[in-house]
Amino acid sequence: MDTRRIHLSEKDIPQAWYNIQADLPSPCPPPLHPATKKPATPEDLAAIFPKALISQEMSTERWIPIPDEVRRIYSIWRPTPLVRARSLEKALKTPARIYFKDESVSPPGSHKPNTALAQAWYNKQEGITRLSTETGAGQWGASLAFACTLLDMECKVYMVKVSYQQKPYRRSMMHLWGATVLPSPTDQTNAGRSILQQDPDCLGSLGIAISEAVEEAATRPDTNYSLGSVLNHVLLHQTIIGLEAEKQIKEFGDFPDVVVACVGGGSNFGGIAFPFLRYKLTEGKDIRFIAAEPQACPTLSRGQYRYDYGDTTMLTPLLKMFTLGHTFMPAGIHAGGLRYHGMSPLISQAAALKLIEPKALYQTGCFEAAKLFAATEGIIPAPESSHAIKAACDEAIRCRDTGKEECILFNLSGHGICDLASYDRYLSGELEDFEYPKEKIEEAMKALPEI
Repeated sequence: MDTRRIHLSEKDIPQAWYNIQADLPSPCPPPLHPATKKPATPEDLAAIFPKALISQEMSTERWIPIPDEVRRIYSIWRPTPLVRARSLEKALKTPARIYFKDESVSPPGSHKPNTALAQAWYNKQEGITRLSTETGAGQWGASLAFACTLLDMECKVYMVKVSYQQKPYRRSMMHLWGATVLPSPTDQTNAGRSILQQDPDCLGSLGIAISEAVEEAATRPDTNYSLGSVLNHVLLHQTIIGLEAEKQIKEFGDFPDVVVACVGGGSNFGGIAFPFLRYKLTEGKDIRFIAAEPQACPTLSRGQYRYDYGDTTMLTPLLKMFTLGHTFMPAGIHAGGLRYHGMSPLISQAAALKLIEPKALYQTGCFEAAKLFAATEGIIPAPESSHAIKAACDEAIRCRDTGKEECILFNLSGHGICDLASYDRYLSGELEDFEYPKEKIEEAMKALPEI
């Protein structure tokens, strides 16, 4: 029988995270203080982050050791399987070899606890008892709630209002793990009240929810802020995905020609791509990296590489990133985790250096690919992950048309069991495609700071 999946043992959980900052050909531009516009210092960041995470954020060391206690808790669900998608290959009639890293097997059902656990653990080591955060589709909020309950910490989640309404079962997960969850924008913060004053019916955005969570952390000594994507230390923690996949795909006797993941803020893309990107950077291996994003929020495809705020009300440091503008309000697509105006600075730099390829996709095509994946591989993917599946299928069809026998690796960043209402809309023909008008993107760009 042909091997379908490779499982590693718990002793194979990586002992260190990979830091791509050691190998990039030019250093990542530093974050800037929102008031002075000068490079942010560790002291500037200490109001909302623990010292250990600030150190990781700024580190250029290639390997950052994973604490033994974090590795022990990782073993609840890690290592995750690497699966050869043989049934999908057959359905596509492709000579390509398709593999996916199955991050849906974690208790919250996504890749997000890889960093949620690490962040919560480092905060607890420095005496913090409470974390505030934002969440879009709810995968990050559920993961931080899960991590906090394991470490006996409190968790406050500002959930983007449109996702709060669309995804009630992710709310239920957060509640079961003891978190307080509010639909953002709320009337509990200055940031939320200012948005509601301008637009009482605002559906919310990740930028707004970040503003609320940061404001709460900055005004309470027992509370720090925790971010599920974008920042360097977040992508660092997620490289455990690619490091495991590297061992597993070699056990198959294979190595990727193409690496694919969906991209919103960048955490799961960086997690699987960066460990393989180091082969391109250090050994010159010819590997393509495809970042699949929504046409409704085409940050890498249509954004500008500029310094911008990470949140709507300009509380966060300025980051050099591809951005659609911090005032950008994306359409209410069902891939709520991909509705963010900015992109990880590390991924943005890689894109600026032409090391990765963005690909903007319509959501109906992604749901169609998700349906095929569910029918062939048996897993109902999250709407975010469906973008990676669609891009991987497109690559496999290219191989079919050209006769090339390439190896395609993609990250299945989460399951869609809590997203069945979205699938109902797709199956009933009610799901719409969105392409953001050029003039609205241009209007949001006008709010970018001049630096």
